[in-house]
Amino acid sequence: MAAIDIGIDLGTASVIVYLSGRGIVLEEPSVVAVNSSTGDVLCVGEEAYRMLGRTPDKIRAVRPLQDGVISDYELTEKMIKYFIRKVCGGNVLKPRICLCVPSGITDVESRAVVEAATSAGARRVYLIEEPVAAALGSGIDISIPNGNMILDIGGGTADIAVLSLNGIVTKTSIKVAGNAFDRAIVKSIRENHKLFIGDKMSEYLKQQIGTVYGFEEERTCEIKGRNLITGLPQKITVTSTEIKDALEENVVQIIEAVHSVIERTPPELVGDIHTNGIMMTGGGSMIHGLGRRLEEATKIHARLAENPIEAVAVGTGLAFERLDDLSDGFIRSVAYR
Repeated sequence: MAAIDIGIDLGTASVIVYLSGRGIVLEEPSVVAVNSSTGDVLCVGEEAYRMLGRTPDKIRAVRPLQDGVISDYELTEKMIKYFIRKVCGGNVLKPRICLCVPSGITDVESRAVVEAATSAGARRVYLIEEPVAAALGSGIDISIPNGNMILDIGGGTADIAVLSLNGIVTKTSIKVAGNAFDRAIVKSIRENHKLFIGDKMSEYLKQQIGTVYGFEEERTCEIKGRNLITGLPQKITVTSTEIKDALEENVVQIIEAVHSVIERTPPELVGDIHTNGIMMTGGGSMIHGLGRRLEEATKIHARLAENPIEAVAVGTGLAFERLDDLSDGFIRSVAYR
């Protein structure tokens, strides 16, 4: 069998796998269901995601990654192994794997990711920082002396970086992203309506009427949860303005992070960014009105990538074609056997 290269966007919310020669072949939630007594893995991905919030005591449905880093090493290893087996099928040769990581990841966290992938069956492991992968996957030529700014908002982190000549000029990473949006919505509903809702309902609200700028006409959505006073089920109607208010603090933090990166960028590259604009990738960047908020705050045009959710995974897979070019700080610890 031929050797294969696999690019993996190992996200807090979902795992997207890019297979050389075939493109995106898998996209599933990064959730693992395990037997609480024995520790045996019952299911992974979509099937496990459907169990979130609905399991009996003997079953745990958990996300082994939190805020872009591994929180449960053993489950992460088993999850990666499951997805590799699902993608590779009967291929007996161990694949090379490139995984994207937040730009603010520490050496200890990097080592944990590498060891998890190696234990899962990788022949060699490469790590690429998320903004670089996002730029490659969005079709941006980062090899030329021209500044490009990337804002990648995933489930656990928001990564902002300015790229030029195959290098990261300035960057920052904050733990304010899609999951933080969900938690803010849960908190708002609890405080304003005395209603407790789960993560799935919060995500549903975000997708249906989520906005950080406001719609031309008010939108509403009915949700169900548990009344914190009576303890009984209750159904309420939530408005898009309430969601906007709930997300305001998080959006301000992201805008301030973008500001901080621009302030540390050389003026010549700032001029390039003003011309090229800000490229937004990741599922969190798709929330309504984010581009307009960024434009008002920075006076720089912000645009969404053609396929924001898959851009990082595509770039991670394409990185194999440019290992020599991207060795300057992009692929951390270059390679592990």
